[in-house]
Amino acid sequence: MNISETIKNIRASCDNYVDKDLVATVIHDNYYMGTNNILEFDEYGIKSGDSYEDRILKILNYENVFLAIGMFAFIPVINECDIYSVKDYNIKMTQEEFDKYAYEKERIFGILIKKNSSDFIIGSTDLCGCSIEASFEEIEKSNLKFYKKIEEIIDDSIIY
Repeated sequence: MNISETIKNIRASCDNYVDKDLVATVIHDNYYMGTNNILEFDEYGIKSGDSYEDRILKILNYENVFLAIGMFAFIPVINECDIYSVKDYNIKMTQEEFDKYAYEKERIFGILIKKNSSDFIIGSTDLCGCSIEASFEEIEKSNLKFYKKIEEIIDDSIIY
């Protein structure tokens, strides 16, 4: 994965679900959320003139970074999931699929890039990192519609 180009691609089309300057979030090794204020970082060798992409690349030497690619919300009773990304999607789910994936709150989904690598995990985070419990959660891989749609959206966002 070309991390710099992937970040540029995501930032160019993220207006539907997140501010382009808040697309990246530091995720600690215990999966709890750190800051998403990348433009205010002055550690890890970051200089004031560094681009957003360069800042993230420097941070990745020391921290895991989550890149937001969309947002989803589950609708109980009718077992639907609304996905907001570059395009919006509405997925009808079986009860089994809904029980497996549904969250009570809206969440941001995307990829967690592991520090000092280009390896990533598909997952989601809380909308707001301000809660002490805010964290990253891996989305369990499956052949169900929800996971396949998330995987497809992510694949369209990553530049190799």
